Order: sequence, then C-alpha cells, then structure tokens
Amino acid sequence: MRKLLIFAIVFVVGPVANCFGLDVVKTEIQQQYGSVQPGSESALAIHFKMSEDWHFYADEKTAPEGMTLAIVPSGDGTVFSIPIFPAGKLYFDKNTDKKLKVFSDSFTVYLPFKAGSNETEVEIKIKIKGLACSKTLCYPADYELTEKIKISDNATMTKPAFSVPEAQIEKTSFPAGLVLPLAILAGLLLNVMPCVWPILPIIVMRIVTQAKENKAGSIALGFAFAAGIILFFAAMAIVNIVLKISFGIVFQWGDQFRNPAVVIAMVALMVVLAMFMFGVFSFGIPASVSGKSGRRKGLSGLIGTGFLAAVLSTPCSGAILAFVLAWAQTQTLALGTITILLLGVGMSLPYIILTSMPKLLTKIPKPGKWMELFKQGTGFLLLIIAVKLAEAIPAGKLISLLYYVVVLGICLWLWGQWVSYNSAKTKKFFVRIIAVIIAVVAGFWFLQESKTDLIDWQKYDAAKITQAQQENRPVLIKFTADWCFSCKVLDRTVYSRKKIADLIEQKNVLAIKADTTQWDYSASKALKDIYNEPAVPVTILLLPGRVEPIKLRGNLIGNKLKEYLEEEK
Repeated sequence: MRKLLIFAIVFVVGPVANCFGLDVVKTEIQQQYGSVQPGSESALAIHFKMSEDWHFYADEKTAPEGMTLAIVPSGDGTVFSIPIFPAGKLYFDKNTDKKLKVFSDSFTVYLPFKAGSNETEVEIKIKIKGLACSKTLCYPADYELTEKIKISDNATMTKPAFSVPEAQIEKTSFPAGLVLPLAILAGLLLNVMPCVWPILPIIVMRIVTQAKENKAGSIALGFAFAAGIILFFAAMAIVNIVLKISFGIVFQWGDQFRNPAVVIAMVALMVVLAMFMFGVFSFGIPASVSGKSGRRKGLSGLIGTGFLAAVLSTPCSGAILAFVLAWAQTQTLALGTITILLLGVGMSLPYIILTSMPKLLTKIPKPGKWMELFKQGTGFLLLIIAVKLAEAIPAGKLISLLYYVVVLGICLWLWGQWVSYNSAKTKKFFVRIIAVIIAVVAGFWFLQESKTDLIDWQKYDAAKITQAQQENRPVLIKFTADWCFSCKVLDRTVYSRKKIADLIEQKNVLAIKADTTQWDYSASKALKDIYNEPAVPVTILLLPGRVEPIKLRGNLIGNKLKEYLEEEK
C-alpha cells in the first residue's frame, strides 16, 4: 500500500501540493563564518523545520524503498566531507506496524568543507532529496538550495556561528605522521580478511613452486601480485580525484553497498566462494597464473589475481577502509592519494617480503589434512559474511535473494559433482550449460523487481469484508503464507499482471491479503472455519448477486480470475 501511495504522490499529489502551496518543510542555510580563508576548513548548517506530524525517514534499511533524506553539496574548488545528520527519533509507522527512525520537528544537518585556494566568491549548490510523510500522506521533496561563500585572505575566523559536532571533528583531525603508518597497517590487516582467503592458497603455492626453480622468478611473481593489489587502490584514488575535481564531492566508501544490485552480487560471490571452499566445485588455475604459458603471461596473470584479491577484501574491510578514506578526503589531493595508495602497499607488503626472502617459504607447513579443514572452515566464515552483507537488502528482496542463492548452490553442485575430469566433453558441455541456464533463469525470476505492489492489498479484516458485501462491492481474498512457495509463484504470475491490477481497480474490488503464516492468525481460522479450504494458495471471490463464494485454487488461475472480473458490472 505504501509503495502505491508513494507512486501516486510523486505523480499526482506532488504537483497538486505545489500548486496549493503545501509547505511541509522549510530550510535555512547558515554559514559557520561570514567569510573564510583560502584552504581553510569551515561548515554550513542546514536548519530544517517540519510541519506538525510530518517527517523524513532516517534509516535506509527501514524507509520505504530506501528513500531517506539525502543531501549532496557541490561547488567549484570546494571539497565537502560526509554530511553530519542528527540521531533519528523513533516513530510508530502505522503502515508497517513498526517503530522507524525519522527526522521531525526542527533539526540541523552540518556540511563540513574545505575552501578552495583561490580568493573569490563561490556559489554552493545543495541538492536535497527525500520523502516527507505524515500519517496519511507523503510529499516528494526534491529541490536545490544555493549559497554564496566569500573566500578572502583577510577573513577573520575567530567567532564561529556554531560548532560542528565534536565526534566528527575528531575523525578528521589526526596528523599525517600518524595516519600514513596506520594506512599501511590497515593494508596489512586486509590480508587476514576471510574474503581474501580463497585466493591466497593459489598464490602461495605458485610462489613456493617458482621459488624451487629460481630466486629471480619468485621475486618477479611476488612483485607482480603486489602490483595488482596496488593497481586496485590506484583506481580508487583516481575515482576520488575525479569526483573532487569534476563534481566537488568526496568518494564515500560504502556508497556502492547502498545499491541493492551490488550487495546482491557480493552475497552471491561470497556463496560461490564458500561452495568452492567446501569442495562442491573446483576450477583449474589459469595457465597465465600457473605459469605454464610462459613467464610473461604468468606475471600478467598474477597482476590480475592481485587486483581480484584486493576487490575481494572490500566486503570484509568496510570499517578499516572507511576510517582511512574519511581522513584522506579532508586532505589535499596529493596527500589523500598517497594515503589510499599506502593501503595497497600495506596489503602487498607480505608478498614482497615473502618472495624476497625465499628461506621464509620453507617455514610454510607442508600440505595435509589441516589445509583441507582450514579451507572448509573458511567456507563457513564466508557464509557469515554473506549473511552480514544481506542485512543491507530491503526486506522485500531478502527472501527472493535467499531462494536464489540456494538455486545457485545447486547449479554449482551440478557443475562440479555431476561431471569429473575424465567425463566426455559432450557430457561436460551438456551438464554445465544446463547449470548456467538454471542460474540465469533463476536470477531473472527471483531477483527482478516485484510488481505485486500494483494492487492496494488490505490486511484481513472480517468487518471490512462484511461492510463491502453490504455495499454490494466485490471482494477478492488472497489466502497466502510466507512459507508457501506456490503463493510466491501466484504473486509473480497473476497478481503482477497489469491487466489484473487494472481490473481490480476499475471494478472497485476490495483486495484482501489474508496471511495464514501462523495457525492462530484470524485469516488461518477463516480459511478453515468459513471457507472450508485445507491449504494455500487459494483465492476467494465474493461477488454481488452470488450467494456462494467463488474459489480459485492453486497458482494457475490468471485467465479464470480475469474472466470473472470482466463479467462483473
């Protein structure tokens, strides 16, 4: 219901509200100083005043469609740090029957920034997006504020109009002499992240093998792998530079994990790696990595593998990277770039040391049962990481994701267990192409955007149903349950069809979602006591002029339901 309401508000109520001057939120910008010196640090304060009973959502995990209050500042030569929001207040949302965090009444958002080096006047643009909601209505806030900041060598910055919250100042006040070594240490810690472990045995064993042949080759391979790691962090530094220079905004680590598609991809990757650690499937080391195609290709393969190792470290190292990058973004481009690169240097350091001192390689324990047990234990850690990542997925997509990773696991099992190394090429191709097709089709089935919100479903309420019948209004009751797979199929094949949704709206049908997940729910009792149905899914139609209810069982009811609705006057 909330999703449908938001859709209506954006395209209908929003313009109407603007026409009639509905002013649910007022904003005012305040500068910390009247003018600032070139290269100095200052801040803007955006004061919000919400009308009574109105609010913005504060937590993207619980907000409808993740629509929280977003503020994006930009200005030539001005480098902004991460906006500082106040703590959200708990608010009981009747549409979700949950307590959600919101911004309401009067509150302030701070925008710390570092002024440009030129003496001039800079125009700052601040884009504000969000969904202002009351108990019954939502209003799309999407507008831009402008503010001019004077930059002068003679600016007096002794009496600030306000203070930026202390906790945020502490994050950016560490000296370079302390943070730069910490960046190297942070890079070192990335090597103990479970996300990286699946690829490390391949690299270590490759280096050990090469060390038996000659020292020079071992050193070259170590530096190639290190170069791949540093290449990833160099790419991050370039992104940071482009965003600062071109858009006047900073690279905020973790933004990619706010994108459900990215998080879903990372969860799937963690599951794939866990299946590999469990031995469900295996893959051969490419010739470019194993060195069978020559030393030159072996080095290029290790550069790519080093890059992959750095990418794999990111889901497990959010806190470490966020701390270092937050400091780097408040410094000059040169110092910030060096800090980011030092992360790569720290991560690659063990491999440079290991290959430069071949005697250390003799200390590595010989392969044995311990290695297999360690490998399998790592698989469980990767699944824990996958679960942690999945917490960022909106509730509506989480169940679909869980279904998909199970299917993905089955496909990996088909790939690795139904054929062996000695299997005929035709059998390998046939089995594995089927596994790929199942994985792709399941991805489209489970991970596509659900359209079941086209219908304004009401919770089961016997009184509402009785009232609708007394008013000669058609009633559709969809009996469903969270554990019912066929019910999910019904939603996607029938109730996501636009024609069905349009008919329900045109015929003024009261659409009821009767949840029977638990035996003591009122809908569960009604299913057995009133409609004498033993199982779900079943759809009940109560049409004016018909004494007996129409019962449509199963999930292949689309055409029959359409016929009954079209006949209704």
